[in-house]
Amino acid sequence: MRDITYPPIILTAKAAFRLLGQTFQMSGTEHVPRDGGVLLAVNHIGYVDFIYGGLAANPSGRKVRFMAKRELFDHKLTGPLMRSLHHIEVDRGAGTQSMRTALDYLKAGEAVGIFPEATISRSFELKEFKNGAVRIAAEAGVPLVPVILWGTQRMMTKGQDRDFSRGKTIAVRVAPPMYPTGEDPAAETAALHRVMTSLLDETIRTYPTDEQPPGSWWLPASYGGSAPTPEEAEQLDVEEKRARAAKRAAQRAARQSDS
Repeated sequence: MRDITYPPIILTAKAAFRLLGQTFQMSGTEHVPRDGGVLLAVNHIGYVDFIYGGLAANPSGRKVRFMAKRELFDHKLTGPLMRSLHHIEVDRGAGTQSMRTALDYLKAGEAVGIFPEATISRSFELKEFKNGAVRIAAEAGVPLVPVILWGTQRMMTKGQDRDFSRGKTIAVRVAPPMYPTGEDPAAETAALHRVMTSLLDETIRTYPTDEQPPGSWWLPASYGGSAPTPEEAEQLDVEEKRARAAKRAAQRAARQSDS
């Protein structure tokens, strides 16, 4: 796969990390194979997870093609960039094509990234997983590598102001690969969830305490933070979906009245 945009983007991102004075806690990156198809399952806590999730594969010299929502590809600025990086467009209403593309990439030896939660977790704990990750890995016959990010939510996430101030720690932790068979996607998805939950717990507990004191908005309620509980976060997601549906309905009505 020809990459013209990706190398300079990586260099630009690394320069930005230095300008932001970011410290990285990296572990387990040796679990990402240096060649052959591999699917990275990444937790989703902020809007910059695409950038930092790719770091899990960087020590292995891999470029990750993330499965991302269609809206990013429709945008006049991010769309051309996403396509130039060979990321994979996901239409949540019809995901068959994106799954076929991911399978083609994996069988061609590419590294693909997927967010099993599908959307950002407002509680910063793991949401329920979709079973697409284990199904894709099983059908492609590739390892499924769990990845946990922490600290990215402090920069840009749902319901909070952007904060690109200097000196943040970013954790990127990688677990040993799993090898789904596809015989029981529900059980294998539950196993993936357990592995990533354990890794997330370890990541939160080893994160610098001076950067996430009790009551921090980016710290889960179950760890003494003030983030929404998973139940509160789910309700916020429901309200957001309703608001989006109402907005789309109003736009359709406006177009019909204009015609």
